[in-house]
Amino acid sequence: MLQGFKKFILRGNVLDLAVAFVMGAAFTAVITSLVEDLLTPLVAAIFGKQDFSALTFTINHSIFRYGAFINALISFVLIAAALYFFVVAPINAYNDHKRRRAGLPAADEPLTEVELLTQMRDLMAADRGGQL
Repeated sequence: MLQGFKKFILRGNVLDLAVAFVMGAAFTAVITSLVEDLLTPLVAAIFGKQDFSALTFTINHSIFRYGAFINALISFVLIAAALYFFVVAPINAYNDHKRRRAGLPAADEPLTEVELLTQMRDLMAADRGGQL
């Protein structure tokens, strides 16, 4: 019983997942710090306000805290921008650079479902001598 558990724990998939989880947690801390310590103060410098959570309105004694929603929305956009501009775009540029050095064309956008199905249809028709 313990031997099976040991084999399961030491399997590559579990170790890879554990490493990925730890790296994800560390990366989350970096991105959170970037947004909270650099980008949010930049927004505050531009708009004059860093925290919108005090913005509310009341209807029939019900308080609507739309400022908290604005904070969450700004945080989401800043995190998405930080991930894209500091992770995704550099990795894509690096991969395109590697492809060009290897003599391959830069990666194109993936085909849409319709384009892919059209290509498959055309290839099958060519195999049958042009008959659809």
